Amino acid sequence: MTIRVYLLVSFLLFAVCTQAQTDLAVEFQIYPTGFLPGISIDHSLSGKSVLYGRVGANLFDHRDLGVQDEEEGAGLGFSLGYKNYFKEGRIGWRWGIKNDIWRNTVDWQTGTDTGETKIWVVQPTAELSYVFRKTHYFIAPSAALGFEWNVETDGEPTGEGAILLLGVQIGFEL
Repeated sequence: MTIRVYLLVSFLLFAVCTQAQTDLAVEFQIYPTGFLPGISIDHSLSGKSVLYGRVGANLFDHRDLGVQDEEEGAGLGFSLGYKNYFKEGRIGWRWGIKNDIWRNTVDWQTGTDTGETKIWVVQPTAELSYVFRKTHYFIAPSAALGFEWNVETDGEPTGEGAILLLGVQIGFEL
């Protein structure tokens, strides 16, 4: 068992330390009831394929679009995904899939009742973006479509459902 773990860790370290290109970026996404700021990393697997990761925050105000009359909250989370360029060179159009995991706290009100709900959110999305590069810097506007599920709820139910996100990544090559 120990040799397998050693080989796996060695392989992963080798993969990260090879000549593959890695981009670091700030990323912002907006959706009709919220805002997702974060820091992301794109690590090349090939000339067209990228492994994607992000850590960030989820700030939202569902207003009366959720289950309760008013829902407002925030949380922290991370994303893991895969992106693929339509052509070699890490420039131009690319598509991607990712999954976000958020731990949110929601303050809600319905009539005179108020409360707080803590939720674990799973949010798979599909994304289309266009990457503009200038030397070691890039900007990539994007549009994504997905669904958010409250997979664990501690408190009263709160809003979930289809989600449309518009965003931008602004970063540089490491």
